[in-house]
Amino acid sequence: MENLKIATAQFENRSGDKAYNLETIDNLAGKAAAEGAQVVAFHECSVTGYSFARKLDRAQLTELAETIPDGPSIQKLIKIAAKHNIAVLAGLFEKDEADNLFKAYVCVDKNGLVAKFRKLHPFINGNLTPGNEYVIFDLYGWKCGILICYDNNIVENVRATALLGADIIFMPHVTMMTPSTRPGAGFADPALWEKRHEDPTSLRLEFDGLKGRAWLMKWLPARAYDNAVYAVFSNPIGMDDDQLKNGCSMILDPFGDIIAECRKLDNDIAIATLTPEKLTQAGGYRYKMARRPDLYADIIGAQHASSQKVAWLS
Repeated sequence: MENLKIATAQFENRSGDKAYNLETIDNLAGKAAAEGAQVVAFHECSVTGYSFARKLDRAQLTELAETIPDGPSIQKLIKIAAKHNIAVLAGLFEKDEADNLFKAYVCVDKNGLVAKFRKLHPFINGNLTPGNEYVIFDLYGWKCGILICYDNNIVENVRATALLGADIIFMPHVTMMTPSTRPGAGFADPALWEKRHEDPTSLRLEFDGLKGRAWLMKWLPARAYDNAVYAVFSNPIGMDDDQLKNGCSMILDPFGDIIAECRKLDNDIAIATLTPEKLTQAGGYRYKMARRPDLYADIIGAQHASSQKVAWLS
């Protein structure tokens, strides 16, 4: 494998405005390509917007969703990839031939669809069907996987994707700045975003505190470290429907170190060079090799009734 330059992006999406969101993806993909990136990754539902979907009925969500790869948004993403000669990863709501609805994330390049993943643990709308498989695909000689937002909070998903051979796991999110039982959690005041140019300090304190980045740092580096993978985290910034999001899109190496991060209070990209030797130098590689599944295969694989409860939706 050769070194690989990947960009992660953050931007303020508009709810249901695919044309605007795709134009922004086009602009940021062009910027990433101009700076030498071979791949650019955007957040969960970056094409459609996200949080507003909790208010949609089945007919409205079906109207918003598209088929993959024949839908117009995927075809536009392929054109963007070809225009800038860069692989593009982005998310949207998907419908199949029977109008089953999914939360999807795709990778495309100038030749077409490279990979599609369906979120395993969707919750933003009760009409969504959970995905039922992991996805591993090749990108410039690197093995890649995808897990969307909540999927990454279940550690077994990350380990399983790594054990299937992933060197890189793309982790698109719309997260942080929501209430939960965790101390310090909560929504952020949209007025802070509106006043970000006059008072960036107050906004940065909110974004970087326990509502935001400080919470992310409790677990995201561990996902990369424990599994000896590169983690490409993408997250929106600004208003997503009525919720303020804090960006912090970043790339972490197999040591769990942040090697690139978006820090602008605005649309932004961050680019990192991924080197293959870290995959085996990192402690997580040795820990994976030392596993003893005879001890816990029956425990981890035991029958379990999945119960998913999202605190801020209750």
